[in-house]
Amino acid sequence: MLSKGKVVKFLGLFIVLSVTACTWVKLAPEAKEVRVTTEENVKDCQRKGQASVSLRSKVIGVKRSRDKVKLELQTLGRNSAVNLGGNAIVPASLIEQGKQTFDVYLCP
Repeated sequence: MLSKGKVVKFLGLFIVLSVTACTWVKLAPEAKEVRVTTEENVKDCQRKGQASVSLRSKVIGVKRSRDKVKLELQTLGRNSAVNLGGNAIVPASLIEQGKQTFDVYLCP
C-alpha cells in the first residue's frame, strides 16, 4: 500500500509532467496557409515586416520541451503573419528564453 506522502509526490509529478506537455498555442484558421520556410525560399517574395513572439519556456519551474517551444513559437509566428498580410515566415533569430523573431513575407 502506498503512503499518503508517496501518493502526493506521484500526483504532483503527474501534474507537472502533464502541464509541461500541453500545447496551449492554437493555429488560427486563417494561418493554416502560412508556411515556415528559409531565406532561400523567399527571394521572389515581398517582405511585409517582422513578428516578435514569445511564450513561457518554463511552467511551474520546469523547463518545457525545446521542440514543443519551437513549434508553439512557429504557430504564434504564423498567426502573426496573417495580421501583416503575409503567407510565409522565416526565423530571423534563435530561440532565447521563449522568444523568437520571424521575418514575414507575401509570396506568389
